[in-house]
Amino acid sequence: MTSCAALLRGINLGSRRRVAMADLRTWLAELGHAEVRTLLQSGNAVFRTERELDEVRAELSAHLTERAGFPVACVLRTAAELAEVVAADPLGAVATNPSRYFVVFLDRPVTSPDLEPDAFAPELFHLGEREVYFWVPEGVRDSKVLAAFPARADEVATMRNWNTVTKLLAMAQAVPDLRTR
Repeated sequence: MTSCAALLRGINLGSRRRVAMADLRTWLAELGHAEVRTLLQSGNAVFRTERELDEVRAELSAHLTERAGFPVACVLRTAAELAEVVAADPLGAVATNPSRYFVVFLDRPVTSPDLEPDAFAPELFHLGEREVYFWVPEGVRDSKVLAAFPARADEVATMRNWNTVTKLLAMAQAVPDLRTR
């Protein structure tokens, strides 16, 4: 079994699109996943699965959409993949506040935007393989780099701050990957 994290897009952001984490845990268990845990009311879950992640992602989105009553897109990462994201930490030398250091997780490889990184100083971004890291020292509300970053209609992207990313990693690593035993 593989330990992984589900990062749900656009739930529990205000009064609409609410999902109780107890319901989320139940719905994941209904799909046969084991050791399901959630992080606060954040739309993040960690669990173990025996199936391939592409299959899990499609099944999970369909099941959650049916149960929640609105579309729920998700991005999945294994514990090992989350560890790589945290180990990379490309902006860690300048990102002094983890609540303003963000990772956007994508469901496919990053495409290079036509943006000049220096145009947004002191804000920064760094392209990973399937992640984009952002340092927005003044916060997301007035961020120029986040506003300028192109979104593709055919991809799923969801953003988490560094605190959440590291907590998810700790949770995912606490659920052992049984394939390595």
